[in-house]
Amino acid sequence: MVSVVTVRNLDESTRERLKAQARSHGRSMESEVRAILTAAVTPEVPGSGPLGSRIAALFAGIEGDAVPTPRPLEPGRAAVFEA
Repeated sequence: MVSVVTVRNLDESTRERLKAQARSHGRSMESEVRAILTAAVTPEVPGSGPLGSRIAALFAGIEGDAVPTPRPLEPGRAAVFEA
């Protein structure tokens, strides 16, 4: 089933920004609006998204002192090459 949605009273600056965004994505304004609306109502799957965001979410509730800082096992030393 195909639906039609009309958006009235959209201010000109929003329309221009939408048009520019659509152009940058290589889409028509209509296609850009469809993509925006679809993304807005699609539930986010846990564990998806950029790696950094997933790591940050894992440690979000941990205070800084709760994470032990590992200490070096032994000091570094220079490599010895023998011929």
